[in-house]
Amino acid sequence: MTLPFAAPGTKAEVEEGAVLTPRFDANGLIACIAVDAADGRVLMLAHMNAESLARTLETGEAWYWSRSREELWHKGATSGQIQRVVEMRVDCDQDAVLIRVDVGGDGGCCHTGRRDCFYRRVELGPGGGTAAPVRLQAIASRVNHSA
Repeated sequence: MTLPFAAPGTKAEVEEGAVLTPRFDANGLIACIAVDAADGRVLMLAHMNAESLARTLETGEAWYWSRSREELWHKGATSGQIQRVVEMRVDCDQDAVLIRVDVGGDGGCCHTGRRDCFYRRVELGPGGGTAAPVRLQAIASRVNHSA
């Protein structure tokens, strides 16, 4: 696969230019936030490498790089929760991507069976301080009970 990305240019070209020149980190990755195209809810944060970003652009479906498995990951290939990309945005310095997606299957997105991956709230202490251990509170139920 030929990758369609030129190297980032000057700061002005990256921030104001009309060409996608993603700035991958030292591991060759860029952060990608997926949000529900219908309601704007943040669904997940994942990472893309140049190949997964190119496949996403080519297919119109979300592809990621799995850091734990060290392999390309077509979101929903096994779960049916295919993410069809409605819109893609890049941040000001092109080191993060945001995709608005329609999610197939049961509407879930998280491998735990929940709609999104942000299903726990961090309990903050008085004044925002921390006390050990910092506790988590579940704020969402599973939509897919087989996960």
